[in-house]
Amino acid sequence: MSNNQQPISLLLCALGGEGGGILTDWLVEAARHAGYAAQATSIPGVAQRTGATTYYMEVFPVPMAQLGGRKPVFGLNPLPGRLDALVSSELLETGRQITNGLASDSHTLVITSSARALTTGEKMVMGDGRRDASELIDLVNTHSRARHVLDMAALTKQAGTVVSAVMLGAIAGSGLLPFARQDFEAVIGSGGASAKASLRGFALAFDAVQAQRAQAAYVEQVLAPEPTPAAPGLPAALAREFPPEVHPLMSLGHARVSEYQNAAYGTHYAARLRRVLEAEKRTDPQGEHGWATTVEMARWVALWMAFDDIVLVADLKSRASRQARVRVEAKAGNDDLLRVYDHFKPGAPEFAAMLPTGMAQRVLAWDRKRVAAGKAPWALPLKIGTHSVLGMLALRGLAATKRLRPLGSRFQAEQALIDRWLAAVVQLTSVHWQLGHEVALCGRLIKGYGSTNERGKDNLLHIIDHLALPALNDPSSAAQRCRAVAAARTAALSDEAGKALDLALQQHGAPARPVKAQPIRWQHNPRLKVKAVAPHSAPH
Repeated sequence: MSNNQQPISLLLCALGGEGGGILTDWLVEAARHAGYAAQATSIPGVAQRTGATTYYMEVFPVPMAQLGGRKPVFGLNPLPGRLDALVSSELLETGRQITNGLASDSHTLVITSSARALTTGEKMVMGDGRRDASELIDLVNTHSRARHVLDMAALTKQAGTVVSAVMLGAIAGSGLLPFARQDFEAVIGSGGASAKASLRGFALAFDAVQAQRAQAAYVEQVLAPEPTPAAPGLPAALAREFPPEVHPLMSLGHARVSEYQNAAYGTHYAARLRRVLEAEKRTDPQGEHGWATTVEMARWVALWMAFDDIVLVADLKSRASRQARVRVEAKAGNDDLLRVYDHFKPGAPEFAAMLPTGMAQRVLAWDRKRVAAGKAPWALPLKIGTHSVLGMLALRGLAATKRLRPLGSRFQAEQALIDRWLAAVVQLTSVHWQLGHEVALCGRLIKGYGSTNERGKDNLLHIIDHLALPALNDPSSAAQRCRAVAAARTAALSDEAGKALDLALQQHGAPARPVKAQPIRWQHNPRLKVKAVAPHSAPH
């Protein structure tokens, strides 16, 4: 034995309830089973997503039988830059430990999940407050000598176990510790459904990490780049017409709108993007910006075209995949009877949305008259048992009315607004690429449902009319208006009340939004609630 032999050090990070203590106990028992000395300590954190409980472990890499009665001396806490392995069940938590200086690019193996558990701060942002996962991955790549990134949440769900079993399998598959696979599996055990599920999770992670190691070894030998495959789902004709940079998002958008309505709707989606691409080619013929405006429009146009309505809700709630998911979430077995009740409360706006414009206006006027008389807005509370034949037929019947959707007043109104935004993007992109791109990014203002959705559309149109389109008459102001549109968009996403947006508008010489009474429009949440009643055992 070398006199300078050092213990192998691991820092284990788990969120509340993920079994970090169990994982540590398993590793210590595996070391003892394999005949190695080990020691573990825990560092308590705070509850849930504001922090994690970390566990520090050291394993002496020489079997105890070869130590001649001598005992290794272990440390109680990790040393910055000297950590051999950082293992974490959540990507942002991995990044936090790296920023603490514990990992190094010359010494540390990082094993992390690509899955995220959003922080409270991320959820509170009006816009998309999520941390960029690609930045976190770059952080892992920069501060590790080697890394294994896998979706531990998906593997956990697939195995029906807890994430600690998956983390154990990943550690075993990495080859970091001098134990055999049997040593790890022995501490999990084999009796009972829980142990069998843990073994399944262990095996999935073990195989995934082993596959990554084999792939990394192969890449070291053969560094030839592989051709980029065609985006799945994008028709060949469109794949030839649009640049490869557009394919990933366009394929998803085309599939979404085609499923939402029909193939003709998907063709209309492609035609809209074609107008944007032609405009972008006029100001950026070589695609030096990666066709970024067309890429952004591929995302936001699809989301807007597939807006939520009661037809879509009925379709989603009556799909077989949804029924299967509810059974899994309710932990219903094959011999269990499960009753599922969906609670609907469609109001006059929802019904008016499906009617032609003239009829819709009469329905809305009737409802406004009720409200003016001091009555509550009209709504039809429904409780549909989607476990029953009649309940499922009702939903499927409503879903089948999507053929009539283009006749509805809301469909026509949404298409007109989309075309108005699209025309602005095309006009502005044709004369000033950056300004057109900023207006395309404003598509993220269209989100949510009810008053939130309506407010987003009003904000978008106000920004277009008062900050962006004036550049057509004064091209020299285009660069200044780029900054103004970006500032207004950021303000609109940061403040639901709109005060920040009004301030940003006035700072850039535009009028504040007009104060107006909230009209009775599509105000109810189309993502309606489901109540699952506990399963009952079926008679044999």
